[in-house]
Amino acid sequence: MTVVERVKSGSPYEDRFKFSRLVKAGNWIYSSNTAGRNYKTREMPKDPAGQAHQALDNLSGALAGVGAKLSDTVRFHISVASPDDLEPVLAVIAERVPENDPAHTIAIGPQPHPEMRLELAITAFIRDPASPDVVTKVEP
Repeated sequence: MTVVERVKSGSPYEDRFKFSRLVKAGNWIYSSNTAGRNYKTREMPKDPAGQAHQALDNLSGALAGVGAKLSDTVRFHISVASPDDLEPVLAVIAERVPENDPAHTIAIGPQPHPEMRLELAITAFIRDPASPDVVTKVEP
């Protein structure tokens, strides 16, 4: 039987709109879009890199709730407000998740609130420690 775990971050929107920060089903983990707002102080950095760091901190905390970490991420969905925001956000992701080269899906367009420069969502997979190492192939 597959156990489904749900993690809440404490955002008032989670209860109001009935969603979880992330859901773990078996070894798979799926997150909701996550902004760069500090959940405790409600502050949000003005720059996209600062918001990306905070969004990754938020996701990292939620992942810890199910025994996972950012390095378990296999896919990022990156939504930025402007093409100019993309490179700083990608640089932060590369800095914070350097070990596994996850797949990326990128969207550029308006965000839900004017101060938001981005939202990040992830798909992660917790490998069985007994399974073989991950293999990277380069297609010609």
